[in-house]
Amino acid sequence: MKKSDLLALKFGELVLNKRWWVIALTLIIVTLATMGGERLVFNNDYRAFFNGDNPELLAFEHMENTYSGRDENVFIVLAPKNGNIFTRENLAAVEKYTKAAWQTPHSTRVDSITNFQNSHANGDELIVEELVKDAASLSDAEIENIRKTALAEPLLVKRVISEKGHVAAINVTIQLPGIDPVAEEPAVVKFSRDLAAQIRKENPDMQVHLTGMVMLNAAFGEAAEHDMSTLMPLTFLAFLVSIVLLTRGWTSAFASFWLITFSIMAAMGIAGWFRIDLTSISSSAPTMILTLAIANTVHVLVIFINYMRKGYDKHNAMLESIRSNWYAIAIVNITTALGFFQMNFSESPVFRDLGNIVGIGVMFSFVLSLTFLPALMMVLPMKKPALRAENEADSMESLAEFVIKHNNKLFWGVGGLCVFLAAFVAKNDLNDEWIQYFGEDMEFRQATDFTTENLTGAYRVDYSLNAKEADGISDPEFLRKVQAFTDWYKQQPEVVQVNALTDIITRLNKNMHGDAPEYLTIPENRELSAQYLLLYEMSLPYGLDLNNQINMDKSATRVTVVTKNLPVKQTLALEERAQAWLSANAPEIRSAGTGSTIMFAHIGVRNIESMLWGSVFGLVIISGILIYAFRSFKIGFLSLIPNLIPSIMGFGLWGLLVGEVGLGLATVAGVTMGIVVDDTVHFLNKYLHGRRDMGLGSEDSIRYAFSSMGTAMWFTTFILVAGFAVLAFSSFKLNGDMGLLTAIILIFALIGDFFLLPPLLMKFDRAPATAKQSQPIENVELDLTTGISIEPAKF
Repeated sequence: MKKSDLLALKFGELVLNKRWWVIALTLIIVTLATMGGERLVFNNDYRAFFNGDNPELLAFEHMENTYSGRDENVFIVLAPKNGNIFTRENLAAVEKYTKAAWQTPHSTRVDSITNFQNSHANGDELIVEELVKDAASLSDAEIENIRKTALAEPLLVKRVISEKGHVAAINVTIQLPGIDPVAEEPAVVKFSRDLAAQIRKENPDMQVHLTGMVMLNAAFGEAAEHDMSTLMPLTFLAFLVSIVLLTRGWTSAFASFWLITFSIMAAMGIAGWFRIDLTSISSSAPTMILTLAIANTVHVLVIFINYMRKGYDKHNAMLESIRSNWYAIAIVNITTALGFFQMNFSESPVFRDLGNIVGIGVMFSFVLSLTFLPALMMVLPMKKPALRAENEADSMESLAEFVIKHNNKLFWGVGGLCVFLAAFVAKNDLNDEWIQYFGEDMEFRQATDFTTENLTGAYRVDYSLNAKEADGISDPEFLRKVQAFTDWYKQQPEVVQVNALTDIITRLNKNMHGDAPEYLTIPENRELSAQYLLLYEMSLPYGLDLNNQINMDKSATRVTVVTKNLPVKQTLALEERAQAWLSANAPEIRSAGTGSTIMFAHIGVRNIESMLWGSVFGLVIISGILIYAFRSFKIGFLSLIPNLIPSIMGFGLWGLLVGEVGLGLATVAGVTMGIVVDDTVHFLNKYLHGRRDMGLGSEDSIRYAFSSMGTAMWFTTFILVAGFAVLAFSSFKLNGDMGLLTAIILIFALIGDFFLLPPLLMKFDRAPATAKQSQPIENVELDLTTGISIEPAKF
């Protein structure tokens, strides 16, 4: 017996003989790790998706600092059932709740049609006043005048009032201090929802919807909480019932429960020690750890139960399970963990966090499956399973005969299916829309969809156009270039609304010329523009100044472009056209677009590029591990085929049925590469034992591999597919798509291991059987590292 095999047996004996010490040590380590959980903080901020040095994030933060500072918003959408905002009752409601919205915690500005600072001429005097005052007392003629003014004002239409006047909005600007992030934003959300509830109660004939960036951040957290409170318990219960059915006893399910629980607790605790924030992405880590940890327990428990059915006592059955499983389980878990750790190539921190948490959990489950699980099974009462009859049929043996008989057909059939699906991989198009990250059952998604269909867009791009001198924004030449740029943007089919200083300047010029329509133009000289702007600013009330559009020294102005809901490629194409226009027509004021829309568009592209490199790195490392593990370049190379084609087939099927990939799916290829190795390693582990240690031919070794590991392979695949498929029901689309595509790839992986790998071995591993073939299969057990046959004695 080789040294490595002796060490495995000694290790197993130590674990089983010192089982109470192993259990106690496990409890101590898990407790210490779990103590870090109190440091876990949930980060709802969408900026968590971006590195601190992300160029688009830095540009966005510079934009915010240039103007009114970091500002988020709550967008309160009001839709009266009579379809007309311009009635006394509805205008009075908008007026009332505009004033109430000023009480929102951390609010710095409130905008609506009622408090819009309308300017008009009264002789030589410029009058600046709220568009609506004391709505309840307005005459029909006054309401009609307000309607005409509002629907003609470019700063209002498709911003806080719909073109048809049937929907209005109150925009509340929020500046969070950042002193207590955990409490600040929830306070804003609670107040806003309470206000919405008040509006509905007092106005039963009015729909109220809440959207905006603050509600977006809240939706990230709520999606994660929903998944953790529903999907994970459901998955846990389903897996434990499956373990009971597989092992025909509750003892195994009880032990599995604690192994999984401790793996999750330890991983999340260590995440806390390392100050990893929980996000809508990383919150799926417990479900993934649960799914992957159960696979380890299945392999250990299936072999353990099989040996007991052969007549072994509890101690020696577990000892043989440890000996025959430890090497394959080690390889499988190392490659799986590598698959998740390679997510550190991701451009987005939230995916790196997910990969690190799951990778830690996988390694914990690996250690516990060979220490804590065997030790706990020894101390738990267990009904001895019925002995297996010598002539008892095994469905896996029948499957082996089918595969051997039809190996050529299966080789070309599976290969042809792979080629067919591979043709559709290119059909996948980068098409991320961050609004669609949320399920249609979520309140935020419903509110945002209603808003985009009836009022304005949810996506916006900001530009800071610089005149390059103090007070330069009053220069007519600069203003004409800004106006030309905004006019060009208004003509683009993707654009909903453009908000620019030039709309105010032209209106003021018209006001100062007796409201004559022909003067709705840029003033002819700089002094007039500066005077008009100063006069207007001095007339504005507190909180409604122009600091959100003009910087401190009046050298730059902000242009905000609101677009339809656009996929990534269209967003980037629109920005590319805008830059081309600026380069050709106004190169001296050229500025890159910024904002959350641009940030998410670029991160999607970059994440795919970075994860491609991560997948290549993972492939090289995993290939090296497999070649080393199997002590054969040929077998290692052959093992890569059923491990690579599942991703190709999965993405091909996705291209055929869906055709869109986004931020989350960029990580799937690398992650699944580590997971699909599981069944391949276990199958080849048994196959090589049959070839090298038992002297079997290729066909008999395949029969042995099916008989030994077939049940565990399909069951672990079922567990993995079920676990990741559950994520498809996530209310957060990134997690849902990632889980669904992973499940699809795992199904193709099992098809590859059952129906492609054996034909490959029969075609490329044709060495004849040796004299050792006469040894009975059931009398020999395997360890890939030993290179010898071991004949265990029954006890």
